[in-house]
Amino acid sequence: MHDLKYIRENPTDFDAAMKRRGLEAQSPSILSMDEKRRAAQTKLQDIQAARNEKSKMIGKIKSQGGDAQAVMDEVSAMKEEMAALEEQERTLSDELNTILAGLPNMMASDVPDGDDEDENVEVRKVGEVKVASGPDHVDIGEKLGQIDFETAAKMSGARFVMLQGGLARMERALAQFFLDTHTGEHGYTEVSAPLLVRDNALYGTGQLPKFSEDLFKSEGTDHWLIPTSEVPLTNIVADLIVDEESLPRRYTAFTPCFRSEAGSAGRDTRGMLRQHQFYKVEMVGVTTPEESEAEHERMVQCAEAVLQKLEIPFRTIVLCSGDTGFGARKTYDLEAWLPGQETYREISSVSNCWDFQARRMNARCRPKGEKKTRFVHTLNGSGVAVGRALIAVVENYHDPSDGGVWVPDVLKPYMGGIDKITA
Repeated sequence: MHDLKYIRENPTDFDAAMKRRGLEAQSPSILSMDEKRRAAQTKLQDIQAARNEKSKMIGKIKSQGGDAQAVMDEVSAMKEEMAALEEQERTLSDELNTILAGLPNMMASDVPDGDDEDENVEVRKVGEVKVASGPDHVDIGEKLGQIDFETAAKMSGARFVMLQGGLARMERALAQFFLDTHTGEHGYTEVSAPLLVRDNALYGTGQLPKFSEDLFKSEGTDHWLIPTSEVPLTNIVADLIVDEESLPRRYTAFTPCFRSEAGSAGRDTRGMLRQHQFYKVEMVGVTTPEESEAEHERMVQCAEAVLQKLEIPFRTIVLCSGDTGFGARKTYDLEAWLPGQETYREISSVSNCWDFQARRMNARCRPKGEKKTRFVHTLNGSGVAVGRALIAVVENYHDPSDGGVWVPDVLKPYMGGIDKITA
């Protein structure tokens, strides 16, 4: 959600920001509607004041034994006019909020301009690529007898997978390792979060109303399956005024995520890269405005740390304007090296949303000893996607001599002494 006061005072800057998103100038229609709404409010206030005066006159006239019917008729007419103005003001407010809710976040000035992912900018590469190419996770897992798309498809259709044996255990091990690292070393509080949320929670983080087709809705209820635990974690502070001394707040959760993948037909149809159901360890930060940029860089380092511990080669990129998500002010992606595709693929996306989500959720903070409040800043990032991390481990730790997969050292404590996954 956007600050209407900012748009009034900086219409040219706002339109320039929307132009970077590929949108036409938005301020003319917004300000025109805002002007009509405020005119209705002003007229309503004026009529209310006049009605109050007329009401006082009625009492005086009656106390003096006069006939107040004419004045009473005027008051009645004013009441009807006020009702019409109230309805007009509500309609204009709803239309204005609908427009504002459908507009993406303003991007940071240092986000590079570009049309699509091909124009994202590499920040750094970490780790040596030791396996330049090889079989992908599908071939490896099926030969091990531990990745099964056919059985999953029989019961659920396309874009589902069933893991068994050592790979199923490794998926669980990765999640535990990520959680232990973020809680034990990075200062995050673990949360067991709801998987079903109502409209207001998804509106707060920006999935609704614009991206409803990307979500799964529970039939016959007002609940939606979460597309990411960013939704429940960020909504912890919805409608709250938190003390600034308690910030930053850092939350992490391991949950399944559910996405319809609308619009992704033909993309990543092979394997586990793009699924309707997948697991992810999420990180969410809530900060003061002054600290959000530093918190963003810190969050990226937290995501990078688990990949470094796994010894998975990766690169960090900053997304260009054409690839930055709806609610993000600035986003870094971490891309792991996948020998099966001979390229880097996204394994984590870390975004600073500034006060965009906070305005939608009415999440505010208050400095100690002050009455005035301000909106918090929210951040979110994968810490990291468990399924994609499993792909990266399977392909980078594959042993071509026997088809097995070596267990990374940091995962061995979670694997019950298993050093290598074999058929």
